Order: sequence, then C-alpha cells, then structure tokens
Amino acid sequence: MNRSQHIFGSGLVFAVGLWVTWVSYTQQPAEAFLFPRLIASVFVVLAGWTFGKAVMGLSKVGTGVTRKMFLNMLPGLIITLIYVFWVAKSLGFYTATTIAFFILLSIYDPAPHSEAKSWIKRVIITAVFVAVMYGLFAMLLNVYTPKEILF
Repeated sequence: MNRSQHIFGSGLVFAVGLWVTWVSYTQQPAEAFLFPRLIASVFVVLAGWTFGKAVMGLSKVGTGVTRKMFLNMLPGLIITLIYVFWVAKSLGFYTATTIAFFILLSIYDPAPHSEAKSWIKRVIITAVFVAVMYGLFAMLLNVYTPKEILF
C-alpha cells in the first residue's frame, strides 16, 4: 500500500506538472508567461524525478496517507480545485485568492471560532498574505494573473 501511494501520488503530481507546463508554454502573449514557464519547467523536472524514484522503489519517505489524514486534507483539496478551475477565472486572481486563503485559514486554524480575536487575526493574516502576493506577482515579477472583479 505504501509504495502504491508513493507511485500514485507522485504520478498525479507529475501529470499535473506536465499539464501546467504545457499550458504555460502554449499561452500568449509569450512574455507574460516567462515566469510561469520557468517555475513549471522546474516543477515538472522535480515531479518527474520523484515519480521515477517511486516507480523504481527508491522512495523511502513517510508512511503514506492514512484515511484520517486524507479526510483532514479533503476540505482543502476541494477548495483548491474550486479555486483553480472556477473561482480564480470568474472573480479574478486576487479576489479569489483572498476568499480561498481565508476559508482555508478558517478551516485549519486551531484557534477557536467563537472568539472575535481569532477572526481578526485571520483577517489580518489574509490581508498580509494577499498584499505579499500582489507585491510579488504584480509589482516585482509582472506575472499575468486571471482578471475579473476587483483586479
């Protein structure tokens, strides 16, 4: 079971890496996708290396994902898929990132949901995270992001 989890997981990540790399190299204008192409290329090489190690039985990291761990990750996976395939395109990158990050932070933050202090902390953390993302992608790297509502 452990080896098959390594093969399946790393194979899935490698397949996603191939898809992301293909998408980044087929989009126009080419200069807007320079940074994503660089990151996607490195990502697919590392994912391919990891997948190859798993297939050859050389992955000796971890014990696999238990059912309980998977159920703990499932809300985050669902939110991530919704974010990537629908919300980022319809609401815009920064608006969707704000919403998705805040929801994920609210789900996984162990602070009590009944205290205003913890909600204020989540709002501040989300605002700082999105500000850093904006500064990094829009101002420093000039990366093209999906645009719709709000920017």
